[in-house]
Amino acid sequence: MPGMDSPIAMTGQTLGHYRILEEIGSGGMGEVYRARDDRLGRDVALKVLKPSLAQDQDRLRRFEQEARSAAALSHPNIVAIYDIGMHNGAPTSFPSCSKGRLYDSGFSRGLSRCVRWPTTVCRSHKAW
Repeated sequence: MPGMDSPIAMTGQTLGHYRILEEIGSGGMGEVYRARDDRLGRDVALKVLKPSLAQDQDRLRRFEQEARSAAALSHPNIVAIYDIGMHNGAPTSFPSCSKGRLYDSGFSRGLSRCVRWPTTVCRSHKAW
């Protein structure tokens, strides 16, 4: 693998029962691919954190917490998380994949709002 922050060329590879079909996008945190879950016959997104960020315990914790938080919620405007794992030292998550929908900043902002609001309410009740 070239430098730690270079894209992880995964198109055409297989991770377990997930066949990686194409790259959807990339950004500061990593890459997102469209993959096929051959076991259940559905398309999923594959979100891969950059290996260099996986060395940062805070980033790794946030990546895992994002997946756990989304997996605990069920709403049409929040992606479902089907799986999490590791690939070549890079953390991965497998959210649902919808055509025309991007999972970068919109996903994080929406999840952040969903988590922030109940947390604020709980803190207010605790202080009261």
